[in-house]
Formats: sequence, structure tokens, C-alpha cells
Amino acid sequence: MPRRSPALDRATPDRIAETALVLIDESGPEALTFRALAARLDISLASLQRRCTDLAGLLDLCLDHLAARLPDPAPGTDWATATEARFSALYRLLVAHPGLLVLRGARPWLGVNLLARLVEPQLADSLAAGLTAEEAIAAYRRMYLLTLGSASFVDHRDPGSAQALTRTALAALDPADFPVLTGHLTAVVPAVTRHDVFYGALRQLIRAADPAAAADTP
Repeated sequence: MPRRSPALDRATPDRIAETALVLIDESGPEALTFRALAARLDISLASLQRRCTDLAGLLDLCLDHLAARLPDPAPGTDWATATEARFSALYRLLVAHPGLLVLRGARPWLGVNLLARLVEPQLADSLAAGLTAEEAIAAYRRMYLLTLGSASFVDHRDPGSAQALTRTALAALDPADFPVLTGHLTAVVPAVTRHDVFYGALRQLIRAADPAAAADTP
């Protein structure tokens, strides 16, 4: 029987993804190279490339590794509660890894875990709750785009720096041209990093699409 390579044992998809995420979180998105990752895993560059041939494949591996952590609401959970649980969890995952979002850019996220733990069950729940296919997909896209945009807008791991940069930029504006922005810094600046802005907007979208809420409206 041929002997299994220890390098391949160290280069499991989960191990690669976990190590890549640590590298990004510790040193920023620019630190993620195949050479740096292979060195961190203590394997050869060739062994790593057997698992994921290019950066796109590596990013897909990382994203789908995270998607495996998304919740699976219990059967019978009402539509609004299950929807909020799924998208809130996705938001928390993305906020925890801002460097990965930078690398992801405009790439579509179509990994098996995301499709199986978010997209498919969310659409199935929406259809079961009474939405049409068109309504279900539109509601999903609104909530997904809100989640992605809210998570990628600033680095939420360093809210102080994000607020300081915003304050400096707005304070440099001419009050005659921008009276609202310069006159309400104490309201504008904290909103840049407040998580409740996302959660409030998510709940508004859920209420607007909730078939149960529509049925209760005279």
C-alpha cells in the first residue's frame, strides 16, 4: 500500500482555510501569498497548489470554510426569526474577517456550504411562507447586499480608527458647502461603525418581506 504524504495530511482543505484566515487577520490581505501560506503550513508550494491551483480557488476555500459555521434554524422556526438568524450570523462572520472581504472583491460567492446553509434554505423557507419565487429571490438579494455592504464598509475590528478617519475628513469640509455633515459630527461619526445600524436595517427588510406581517395588515 502506498504511503500517504504527511504534507497532504497537513494540507487538508479546512487546515488550509483556517491557516489562510489567520494569516490575513494577523498581517492583512496583502500577506496572503501561496509561498507564505505554504511556509505557515510547513508544506511545499507544489503540495499547496495541488489543493487549490490559484488565488481564486484559495479564496473560495476560505469563504466556504466560514459558511460551514452558519446556523441551521430548527424546523418550525418562523420565517422572520430564521431569516434574521441566518443573515445576522453571516454579518458576524464577515465582520470578523475584513481582509478576506478586501480580497474577495466582486467575486461571486457560490461555494457549496453557502448555497446549502444560506441560499437554498432561505429561499425554500420563503416559498413555504407564501412568497413567490420572484419575491423570495428579491428579498434574499436585498438582505444579502445589505449584509455584504455593511460588513465591508469599514474594518469593524478597529472602530476607533475608522471613526477618527471619518471625523478628520468631515472636519476638513467647508461648513458653508456642507452644513449638515460638519454641523452634526457627533451623530454622523459614530454611525459609521455602529452594528445596530445593520441590525435595524435588516429587521426593516424582514418586516417588509414577511408574509405573516402582510397577512396581519388590514
